Amino acid sequence: MILNDKIALVTGGSRGIGRAIALKLAEEGASIIINFLRHQEAAEKTAEEVRAKGVNCRIIRANVGDEEKVNSMFDTIASEFGHLDILINNAASGVARSILEIDNRAWDWTMDINAKALLFCAHRAAGLMEGREGKIIAISSLGSRFVLPNYSIVGISKAALECLARYLAIELAPKGISVNIVAAGPVETEALKVYSKESLSTTPAGRSIMPEDVANVVAFLCSKEAEMIRGQTIIVDGGLSIMGFRGSNE
Repeated sequence: MILNDKIALVTGGSRGIGRAIALKLAEEGASIIINFLRHQEAAEKTAEEVRAKGVNCRIIRANVGDEEKVNSMFDTIASEFGHLDILINNAASGVARSILEIDNRAWDWTMDINAKALLFCAHRAAGLMEGREGKIIAISSLGSRFVLPNYSIVGISKAALECLARYLAIELAPKGISVNIVAAGPVETEALKVYSKESLSTTPAGRSIMPEDVANVVAFLCSKEAEMIRGQTIIVDGGLSIMGFRGSNE
């Protein structure tokens, strides 16, 4: 139970990778705050699963791409918990279009949710983490460095996310806060179906990438043992990226 007495906020924590992270951190003893926007039933179900592991869980609805909503969420956290130990910036959105089809609305929506949200959340989280050896982990993807079919604006936003996290890692280090990135390959979730007509089920490791694979790395980065890992992007892809992975839309 490496995270006993810790409080962790997981944005977009109701489904997919976020759900797996919430459950893994709960297994390690952390109390969980699940942020969601649209899928309340899924958030409540995940909260029940978290509580079944013997820890507390709170769900908070908020659009993390809206600074006012983020501030309201953190006001609630400050009032009810008084502090925060872990921020998992996982919430993500976007549109499956080529770069020539991206308009202002698609650009702003995706960049707000996928990149700007980390800035808003980190500003508020840092104030609740000082003196607590806080951990901030941003969830990215291989699309930040590889050109994938219909992934244009999401990939761009993930690249911005990673760059922002590196700057945060340096500026927050004197406050005792660690910041890192976990970049996942194509993980077996509902979101994968939006960008690929086929499930990318085979990796050099011999199986598909599951949400739990990402969650395991996140849990390690939240531990004391990872204290000297700062501003790094840890890739969880079963070896795809070192083979020149380009994705598939066959």
